[in-house]
Amino acid sequence: MKIAMGCDPNAQLYKEEMMAFVKSLGHEVVDFGSDDIIYAHVATKVGEAVAAKQCDRGILFCGTGIGVMLAANKVKGAYAANVGNAYAAKRACLSNNCNIITIGCQTTGNMLAKELISAYLECEYVYNERSGKKVDAIVEYEQTH
Repeated sequence: MKIAMGCDPNAQLYKEEMMAFVKSLGHEVVDFGSDDIIYAHVATKVGEAVAAKQCDRGILFCGTGIGVMLAANKVKGAYAANVGNAYAAKRACLSNNCNIITIGCQTTGNMLAKELISAYLECEYVYNERSGKKVDAIVEYEQTH
């Protein structure tokens, strides 16, 4: 897969380690940078690339992962989840069809972050009776508002 990655300046070194990890899993990485102190700028760029299908998925970092999640979710077609455990990372994909995850560099240790990324990238959303209608409702609301 082609993975878009970005962060704020505080998460630069963290992101670089995670980019190397994602590459070691066999994925291509597109770095959207980390120089802008306004994390919303990089988050929306990643969101736009993922929503436009220029990249298959995205991974964003900031102090808590919350700010970049909020910004990415403003992009139509971008669905970002802040994840803190492997189960949530899997369910972001399997239940919610999230195309972006966000992680906090100040709240999540490096080893856990790698576990979250692995769990997320190993999954593929398959439309199903339990979750499909819920995801459809989110997409429908977005398209009509």
